[in-house]
Amino acid sequence: MVEVDKLFSAEADDHFHDECGIFGIFGPWDAATVVTLGLHALQHRGQEAAGIVSYDGTQFHVERHVGLIGDTFTKKPILERLKGTRAIGHTRYATAGGPGLSNVQPFFAELADGGFAITHTGNITNAMLLQRTLQKQGSIFSSTSDTETILHLIATSSGKDVNSRFIDAVRQLEGAFSLVALSSTKMIGCRDALGIRPLVLGELDGAWILASETCALDIIGARFVRDLKPGEMVIVTAEGVESLFPFEKQKPRFCIFEYVYFSRPDRRSRAATSMKCERKLAPSSPARTRSMPIS
Repeated sequence: MVEVDKLFSAEADDHFHDECGIFGIFGPWDAATVVTLGLHALQHRGQEAAGIVSYDGTQFHVERHVGLIGDTFTKKPILERLKGTRAIGHTRYATAGGPGLSNVQPFFAELADGGFAITHTGNITNAMLLQRTLQKQGSIFSSTSDTETILHLIATSSGKDVNSRFIDAVRQLEGAFSLVALSSTKMIGCRDALGIRPLVLGELDGAWILASETCALDIIGARFVRDLKPGEMVIVTAEGVESLFPFEKQKPRFCIFEYVYFSRPDRRSRAATSMKCERKLAPSSPARTRSMPIS
């Protein structure tokens, strides 16, 4: 009976919930302030709640609140608590899990290698199956969010280091997603193998940035470096940026709604540029039409 209730509830709420915005910065800046500005530029992707996790070289700091960015993260006491030069953030439009603070991202946990924070946008279609498997193995969940499932997959992986455990975790995921994670030594970004959800790389005076859209780079004056490729994983450390491709190569399946519905019209990307070119070429190469008699 519970499963039937969930089904009817899902049908009654039959509209898009894939719009969350993510942002991360790694470098010599007051990270929380920059992330707040970036999330403000991404506010159109989610207005339900927001969160930021920062790292000051010694410890992590977590702030998660229901409401708009400007209602919470512009307050001086909150920004003063988010110390550090590295941070990731998320603005939420519920993709999975109900409303409430327990489902607000980023999620943070102390793992065997130290603190680890993660945030994502998209939908993990096999999240419930993975969660049930993890629960049978002893994992305890405090939310109904897809993101916490990813965190548990990383925590329980037998990989030898953070990178290998992260790769082991994302290879088990199915669906559309972009991820940004933060440890004490690195920031990790990852895009699903089909490239359904976007993720861009930027740079600001020696600091590396990951964001859902380029408008989050523009608001802070950062340089747009490139889109992450479908299935790409980038690892940002003090030494620079490393690129890996942990997934089996597949034909990209970009989401058209990202360019005509979700994203801001000033967004820059290879796919968006292609669409603009097609619109300009359309008048000179119109589709062939055929007269049809009307009775």
